[in-house]
Amino acid sequence: MRILVVEDEKRIADFLGRGLESAGYSVDIAPDGQSALDMVHAADYDLITLDMMLPDMDGLKVLEKIRNRKTNPPVLILSARGAVEDRVKGLELGADDYLTKPFAFVELLARVRVLLRRGQPTPEKLTVGDLSLDCIRRKVVRAGDNIDLAPKEFSILEYLMRNKGRPLSRTMIVEHVWDMDYDGLTNIVDVYIRHLRSKVDDQYPAKMIHTVRGVGYMLELPEMRNDKPNP
Repeated sequence: MRILVVEDEKRIADFLGRGLESAGYSVDIAPDGQSALDMVHAADYDLITLDMMLPDMDGLKVLEKIRNRKTNPPVLILSARGAVEDRVKGLELGADDYLTKPFAFVELLARVRVLLRRGQPTPEKLTVGDLSLDCIRRKVVRAGDNIDLAPKEFSILEYLMRNKGRPLSRTMIVEHVWDMDYDGLTNIVDVYIRHLRSKVDDQYPAKMIHTVRGVGYMLELPEMRNDKPNP
């Protein structure tokens, strides 16, 4: 997921950038409105955090120009303007959420997650090779075999399949599946991955759940990889 942080105050921009990157997101920073618009035109972002008080133009003008584009990423306004009329105006002009400064980073992160989940397409069925997952009926089938998964196992597998070919850190998995902060001490992800592998991978010749050393885990077909699959 790629996030654009539009913030002219360097201290706040650095704080947001470091925090979001540590949560597993790719972050670009724009120090003013025109830079933000140039970056939005040059790349596709999954979400934009937007300060209202920019040095070259009002943040609402930036929001208006973003909304005139064909692609419309979610926009989270971060502003010191906390009056009700300011929040209402921002939302009416197309913002998806409004957070008043100062704010707790954990609240910002929670709102970011909600907006990103809201913006993601949710197909009813996910398929990778001979593995299929029915999101509505909550059924998993591999090579014609029905596989019974516990709720958390199902959620982890769904998250891996939605991000096929993308390494996911333990932090990202915990925060997505358990919706809580990862303290770096628990091995809960490793335990559940072992359970998943025993059901989804162990009895099949092609292994799909791979360890990415120093990062976490990734799901993809062996023939899609350039190196040997990790055990």
